Amino acid sequence: MAENRASGNEEVSGDGEAYGEGVPCWVDAQLPDLEAGKRFYGELFGWTFEEAPGSSVWALLDGEPVAALARKADGRMPTVWTVYFATPDAEALGRRITAAGGRLVVPPFPVDHLGAAALAADPQGAVFGLWQPGSHPGFGLRRAPGAFAWAQLYTRDTAAANAFYGELFHEALFGAGAGPDFGRADVSEIFPAEMPPHFLAHFRVADLDDALGAVQRLGGRIQAPPFETSYGRVAVVTDNQGASFAVLRR
Repeated sequence: MAENRASGNEEVSGDGEAYGEGVPCWVDAQLPDLEAGKRFYGELFGWTFEEAPGSSVWALLDGEPVAALARKADGRMPTVWTVYFATPDAEALGRRITAAGGRLVVPPFPVDHLGAAALAADPQGAVFGLWQPGSHPGFGLRRAPGAFAWAQLYTRDTAAANAFYGELFHEALFGAGAGPDFGRADVSEIFPAEMPPHFLAHFRVADLDDALGAVQRLGGRIQAPPFETSYGRVAVVTDNQGASFAVLRR
């Protein structure tokens, strides 16, 4: 799945090579009830599912992998979507993260033959994933309706976030021809000031009103009603188990 520097409106599918370092390349959701998650997202986005290693399933759109749903191993873990950034070397990137003031929440570990994963936190505490590909490069389809389209970091210090991620992922964010799917904004623009810094995965939809109606019909709720952004019209929702994500109309 080659690194693609197309515009944010273009649908992108993979060709088997890895994404460049710092490109959002995968998302997964940790859920208490995997079957309920399959019903919710299958109807909302038209996903189908196949078994994956461990207690998880891959979500497919038009036969291409677009996300994973995993059963929480520990009920104390948050019910949450995690955004993963590509890297050719998770150990080396982890050292750079800690040197820049972040921390490793979960050090790199192998995921079968698929690759290696890690969880990190930036200096303000926002958690994100790292993915070092093996046989699984990441998204087979992105930016299309029903697929991942954007990662927004809500933070209390956008200047510090720009400096931190700009140093880690300079080419992906600011390199020649870069078309990043990753933005930074102040948490209080959308959420209450006490909301901790966090990443919010955005999925593209063909019709925002239809998507919001489906979310509510399926047992989810609207967390923030539609608002305009530089990358499209967005609403923040939670699924029927409490995991937050955004739907995006471009």
